[in-house]
Amino acid sequence: MVDRSILITGCSSGIGLCVARGLRARGWRVFATARRAEDVVRLGAEGFEALQLDLADSDSIALAVNEVLARTDGQLDALFNNGAYGQPGAVEDLRREVLREQFETNVLGWLELTNRVIPVMRRQGHGRIVMNSSVLGLVALPFRGAYNASKFAIEGLSDTLRLELRGSGIHVSLIEPGPIESRFRANAFEKLKANIDTERSVWREKYQGAIRRLTKEGPAAPFTLPPEAVLKKVVHALEHRRPRARYYVTFPTYLFGTLRRLLSTRTLDALLARISKSENQ
Repeated sequence: MVDRSILITGCSSGIGLCVARGLRARGWRVFATARRAEDVVRLGAEGFEALQLDLADSDSIALAVNEVLARTDGQLDALFNNGAYGQPGAVEDLRREVLREQFETNVLGWLELTNRVIPVMRRQGHGRIVMNSSVLGLVALPFRGAYNASKFAIEGLSDTLRLELRGSGIHVSLIEPGPIESRFRANAFEKLKANIDTERSVWREKYQGAIRRLTKEGPAAPFTLPPEAVLKKVVHALEHRRPRARYYVTFPTYLFGTLRRLLSTRTLDALLARISKSENQ
């Protein structure tokens, strides 16, 4: 197949940028999007067909999709939903508007974008939709409630969509990475400072540990892999004749994907609590 086209969100750095570069090298026509104008300019300077797309803004989503379809004569082979961020904070410290903001980008923006491209894929009789979820869409960790909830929501929406699109020629796959080298921690730290009153929280001491984890140099967790590990799975989801429903990435995802099937909820809770305690020392 030639001139395969894909729209990718969240290409400013990390997984999105790596996948955009990797697919372009494989001959894909990549529409690389980012929220900030300066990142769009940088992507354009790198030779991408770069567009601004803010997942929290319906007008931005519509403009980006319309521009892509104008350039491709109304065709689009694939969508990689990747743009997201993690809002740290204990559930009892999450204000309604903070959780809403997390869902606007991580869930509702993905849903709106996906629903705009599905009719295109139906008309052409084929398409691939790849959702970049997380190990935290399989299991939950303390102090990540907003992000956990957003990824659990993406898991449910993707599973439902996969069932609804059976026989349409459109395939839906979930990528479920554990720790990946990216700006995720730095961005999460900014959201923590902006939206959580750590000094007045009952969890003040825990937040101090979380701040140390989010700001330390080097890998944040054992088994951290480069974003190329995700690229490998995305390529399979896009190009294999029979893409999988789920792709685990990194050892922690394989581990917890197995443990949640084998362990009781009580035992798994105890293990996850112990992990959280050690990482936020």
